[in-house]
Amino acid sequence: MNDETIKEAVRKNYGRIARTGGSCCPGACCSGAGPAVSSLRMDMGLRAGYAEEELREAPEGANLGLGCGNPLAIDALREGETVLDLGSGAGFDCFLAARRVGPGGRVIGVDMTPEMIEKARENARKGGFDNVEFRSGDIDRLPVDDGSVDAILSNCVINLVPDKGKVFREAFRVLKPGGRIMISDIVLRRPLPEAVARSVAALTACVAGALLKEDYLSAVAKAGFAGIRIDRETVFPVSLLALDPVVAALLEDLRLPEEEIREAGDSVLSLSLYAVKPGPPPQERGAGGGEP
Repeated sequence: MNDETIKEAVRKNYGRIARTGGSCCPGACCSGAGPAVSSLRMDMGLRAGYAEEELREAPEGANLGLGCGNPLAIDALREGETVLDLGSGAGFDCFLAARRVGPGGRVIGVDMTPEMIEKARENARKGGFDNVEFRSGDIDRLPVDDGSVDAILSNCVINLVPDKGKVFREAFRVLKPGGRIMISDIVLRRPLPEAVARSVAALTACVAGALLKEDYLSAVAKAGFAGIRIDRETVFPVSLLALDPVVAALLEDLRLPEEEIREAGDSVLSLSLYAVKPGPPPQERGAGGGEP
């Protein structure tokens, strides 16, 4: 598949998720609505690293259970900062960030799925988030000005983009000197079985598009980032992967031997990563400023 075919498959899948409230990523086993689903999303959010109060403070419908970590836990956001969320979905992390940067700060979400943008804007209106906006665009071609952002968040999205290096170069471009990235994402500690790696369903389930951990970290460094550190690294057990309806359907469709299923599950890592764009620290240049 070429890059545009991959993007279209991802866009179609996430459009469906926005319309139905279903999820796609390993461990994100929720779909639809109702008390049982809310309870599942709460449980998975806690496992991903969110506090219970964080999971309750965003507008209803913003948390679709799509994350694989909590990028906001990697480093503190400061009042007055401008924050960018790559692949913002229904806006969950954007709304949490908006509370932290305050009315003098600004949060921008970028997503390529029209249905997600529409849902996020509706959630912003419902929650009265005047300091949050959502822009339609690809995260490897960001609709954001050079050097205009203090911090970048992303949660289980970069793994879906064919050219991860381009995403990190774009992130580097739009950050101010001294700005940082806080990313939760899926990586691999060894290659996936060939049948899984070839599958479009596995790609849109956040698995087949993932890079080996060392290649992912190399792409971050090659984009120019410094101070790269891993804050959290978690293996997704096969039993947890199988709870996701997309992953479960994928495994059934591929009819993989149990040993290969176990191998695929043991290969998948959730990674929380921090890195900075070299330059003066934020306190020396002041928070906010500039027009993204």
